[in-house]
Amino acid sequence: MPSTEFQSYLDALRNLGDQSAMSIEELRAATERKALPAAADVTCIPVEAPGLRAEWSQTPGASAEHVLLFFHGGGYYRGSIAAMRELSSRLARMGGVRGLSAAYRLAPEHTFPAAVEDAVTAYRWLLEQGVAAGNVIVSGASAGGGLALALLLAAREQGLPLPAGAVVLSPWVDLTQSGETFATHAAADPVISKAYLDRFAGMYLGDADPMQPLASPVFGELAGLPPVLIQVGGAETMLDESRRFAAKARQAGVEVRLDEWPEMVHVWQACGMRVPEARDAIEQAGAWMRGRLGLPRR
Repeated sequence: MPSTEFQSYLDALRNLGDQSAMSIEELRAATERKALPAAADVTCIPVEAPGLRAEWSQTPGASAEHVLLFFHGGGYYRGSIAAMRELSSRLARMGGVRGLSAAYRLAPEHTFPAAVEDAVTAYRWLLEQGVAAGNVIVSGASAGGGLALALLLAAREQGLPLPAGAVVLSPWVDLTQSGETFATHAAADPVISKAYLDRFAGMYLGDADPMQPLASPVFGELAGLPPVLIQVGGAETMLDESRRFAAKARQAGVEVRLDEWPEMVHVWQACGMRVPEARDAIEQAGAWMRGRLGLPRR
């Protein structure tokens, strides 16, 4: 049974009504208005580097040698570092590491593969700062989760050392929207519909093939990737694609942990510390990260 706090969050989502007629500008503004602030003890420092828009987050007691590289969600057309600052910094805190939240160019102004190029730029910059690849976890939510997995494929293609692992929250890994749960969970998930994703997948892809692995990692060759933790809501329409990615990765010999959270919807982890299910999910993700990085448990 979901908590009272989560049910209130879900009711608020349902009361938002149909957003399909909203313009890109209106949707972007709505995302920024809903942004939650980072905790009072989080220090945020903008990164100034050529071709990179990013922000460090530091929480008390975090390891300076280990880093969470995080990509925000927003369908590749909206979202920002600020919009997911609370989530990214909380995840870094629970993992015991510094956070580096990286922005990427958005559609429709910048189509695929601009976001992937920017993700690689952020990862290369991090390595150039002397951070060992084995001390890095890449992460993201929704489109940012798909982008984190695309980064793994791109880094492997380019001969870069791979990070220690990836933590992805409700990742968008199939831009064809071919999963069965788009139909079977349509009534349960007030956040994401097939029509919604079709609109923004087309905007992001332009003329690119939606089955191109750097756009839809579920269609990629996954052998050799580092361990992956996937958290996905049991009620969300995008559940099927996380299951398919996990199954394919395991078949390729990749260590995958797929956590399906009953009755949760898309990126419920972002609804804040007041919701027990969100708090528990991030704590579990943090414990997984600490285990991968060899850091002491909280």
